[in-house]
Amino acid sequence: MENRKGARAIKDIPDEVLELLNKGKLSSVNLTEWLAIDQRLLVHNVLAAINRTAYLQVVLDAVDGLKKPTVNTINQSIGYTLYHLAKEKEDNELFEILKQHKSDLVRCWATYFIGYNDSLTIKEKLDGIKYFAADSHFGVREICWMAVRADITASLEESIKMLLTWTKDENEYVRRFATESTRPRGVWCKHIDVLKETPELGLPLLEALHEDTSKYVKDSVGNWLNDAAKTRPDFVLDLCSKWESKGMNKDTKYIISKAKRSI
Repeated sequence: MENRKGARAIKDIPDEVLELLNKGKLSSVNLTEWLAIDQRLLVHNVLAAINRTAYLQVVLDAVDGLKKPTVNTINQSIGYTLYHLAKEKEDNELFEILKQHKSDLVRCWATYFIGYNDSLTIKEKLDGIKYFAADSHFGVREICWMAVRADITASLEESIKMLLTWTKDENEYVRRFATESTRPRGVWCKHIDVLKETPELGLPLLEALHEDTSKYVKDSVGNWLNDAAKTRPDFVLDLCSKWESKGMNKDTKYIISKAKRSI
């Protein structure tokens, strides 16, 4: 089951696979499976398995109170509620249990233990979220930057300086976090207005990654610039021209193509 490709439609997911996904005993392998998981059922099964059933009704009440329940808002609500329950009950073990769980969605809940912990500095939050940025699962990698994006925005220049060291990491997932978490517009997230108007602030990250060989990273850099081009096409055109004038390899050429696609 671990090596399966995954169904293309939810209706085609085998019953035994969906059951294991909802029990938290299997990790999803594609977006179809990820979207098919019933997080209410998942949290019920997971909390029962780790002897935390006392938390269940509070979590479900929070989910039921959502005005716009989606995969992401439900995920965030569960993470938020579990974090505060753990804090209230002085349950210091819960974070580590969720952090290392078999289920990718459960690991997503753990990212909010970092995002909602106001006692942490931005450095501590980034240090903590780096574990999730390197996760093997696409869902965890997406949720983790969303969990700390507001903190990154609030301390933008400091965050960019720290993320600059991430651009040198051997792990392409970690390098990609540096640009994906700071995209001016991004996906499923609040815009970073200062970067829409002053994208020059993100220049250190862009310069550090404009020759990256990873398609995963190149797509993120190109999308960052495409975001910026919608308000500051001059910045994007000038930067691309600068790279072109220096002689560019195929990787930079790929990024420039994605960067200019909306201009």
